[in-house]
Amino acid sequence: MAITDWPEAERPREKLIHKGAAHLSDAELLAIFLRTGIAGKNAVELARELLAHFGSLTKLCMADLVTFGQQPGMGPAKYAQLQAVMEMARRALAEQIKQGAIMDSPQSVKDYLRLSMRSKPHEIFAVIFLDAQHRTIATEELFRGTLTQASVYPREVVKRALFHNAAAVILAHNHPSGLAEPSKADEMLTQSLKQALTLVDVRVLDHFVIGSEDVVSFAERGLI
Repeated sequence: MAITDWPEAERPREKLIHKGAAHLSDAELLAIFLRTGIAGKNAVELARELLAHFGSLTKLCMADLVTFGQQPGMGPAKYAQLQAVMEMARRALAEQIKQGAIMDSPQSVKDYLRLSMRSKPHEIFAVIFLDAQHRTIATEELFRGTLTQASVYPREVVKRALFHNAAAVILAHNHPSGLAEPSKADEMLTQSLKQALTLVDVRVLDHFVIGSEDVVSFAERGLI
């Protein structure tokens, strides 16, 4: 059945307008993005099929052009649109965390880091440098590693903190394996960086570990 034949309250676009995007399922949100279905499938049915194939909305958004384009009805144009949506979301979140004290919107920080780092095929270590009011000065990707690890040098982190005249930092790295659970090595590195930065009067406010689905905060775990 075509979506236009559904009761108006059940149509994804109308449902979003009247109830808000948070009330829609992943399939309904994806259907609005797709706009149309393919022969024999409306947009919602196609969205459900895509989600079942990729396993989740996150994995679909992380797919490369070749993998994405192998699915019926998908191609370079749709892939470009999806990447544009993802980049707009990243930029909007980046603007949001720059507008005020970063700790006033911890969820925005998590969302920004998830969008920025979860799709990386290798481990990335990034630092958000903050002023005395915890406003963002800069965000830098300082180290890049292999599939499983990145070598992080406290001296280089200290140098960049001094360059930016930062009063505090937030650390972040991704786990390409997909699991956000911090390792013992992550905990040891955090303490080493905290000690090194304390010597130059720079606070470590948090360390986020980004997986494919979750983001773990060291501060929330009591590990800072």
